[in-house]
Amino acid sequence: MNVEQFYPLFLRSEKAVIDSRKIGTNDIFFAFSGENFNAATFAEKAIDEGALAVIVEQKDFENEERNIFYVPSTLDFLQKLAIYHRNQLQIPIIGLTGSNGKTTTKEIIHAVLSEKFNVQYTFGNLNNHIGVPLTILSIKSEHEMAVIEMGANHQKEIELLCSISQPNFGYITNFGKAHLEGFGGFEGVIKGKSELYDYLKNHNETIVVNENDPIQVEKTENYSPKITFGKENSDYQFRLFSEEHFVGVIYNNQKAVSKLTGEYNFTNLCAAASLGFHFGIDFMQIKNAIENYTPTNMRSQVVKKEGRTLVLDTYNANPSSMIASLHNFITFEGSKTIIIGDMLELGEESEKEHQTILNLAQELGFNEIITVGKNFKKINTSVSSFENTSELIEYLKSHKIQSENILLKGSRGVALEKSIDFI
Repeated sequence: MNVEQFYPLFLRSEKAVIDSRKIGTNDIFFAFSGENFNAATFAEKAIDEGALAVIVEQKDFENEERNIFYVPSTLDFLQKLAIYHRNQLQIPIIGLTGSNGKTTTKEIIHAVLSEKFNVQYTFGNLNNHIGVPLTILSIKSEHEMAVIEMGANHQKEIELLCSISQPNFGYITNFGKAHLEGFGGFEGVIKGKSELYDYLKNHNETIVVNENDPIQVEKTENYSPKITFGKENSDYQFRLFSEEHFVGVIYNNQKAVSKLTGEYNFTNLCAAASLGFHFGIDFMQIKNAIENYTPTNMRSQVVKKEGRTLVLDTYNANPSSMIASLHNFITFEGSKTIIIGDMLELGEESEKEHQTILNLAQELGFNEIITVGKNFKKINTSVSSFENTSELIEYLKSHKIQSENILLKGSRGVALEKSIDFI
């Protein structure tokens, strides 16, 4: 079975899935296998439950009469099918990567563009070598454009994801200290993320540039076409303003305030608005999108609980985003407690970067500092230091935090959000 032969069957399908628990009628199930699992064992059951076809990578499970097809590699077939489907699409695709703010920016761009177009976009955090193909395959004939988030923790990963999604527009949110271990340091981060620029340049596609970011400016110097914002002579100019804890933009003296906290989200709003303008969306529509977007994904999310303000930013953490979060949170009025979790994938820089964050937290003068994770515990001799979130929860059961404002910030693996019910 090759991609060209299979494609007519794919066009009849509802969606592509990789989780046997989520198979619906007319779905195509891609059965992956690993050291401790083999999803091909669910192939017959998937067909019995209504799947249109199943792709397996073990010959023993093939049954073409029941639309169970063997391929040498499920992953390779998934990616090649996505590329083939992408080549049939006649819509603009916006590619997005960066060290911080990718998902929030993707969500806001989707909200803005949806004011005028039927837009497909990366669901949740499906932004890797499996998630991007699944997103591409979810684009239907009714969609008029798509926003594809691309994540990476090593060199050449963005290059691969670009070859699959083939973006016509691209934006890098920023270059920060994330996945230092995999990229080989900060310079490696810049090189790896810039693979999006390389693809766009090689295909004469459009780059979105924040001209207040010197790295973005340097990497796109003398290149055209591009969409720019940030400076007086940029294509689009915005001013920052804040209302209570929330960040907003001013454009030609018109305001739009989001439900996001943190000045670091200002450029995310600017990028979304700039793309909106480029595609003919007026500011009142952009304002509507920005003001109605409600973060629910534990990213810069503000929650009121028992008269206190909780800032939930527990989906990801690295030194760059942690510094921005702490500086933002210290501006809140009233007493402040921070619960900060380990930053993962920092390699040899880990101890130094955790010490830098702990020093900053102490310098800023929060009322209470609580750390969670082995990396912070190694350097934090305070009684308010815990190896994991379970230990934190036990502490919170008998120690109620008195502060009016509480920040939770840590890497996904720490799962600080599990403690919310005990705060």
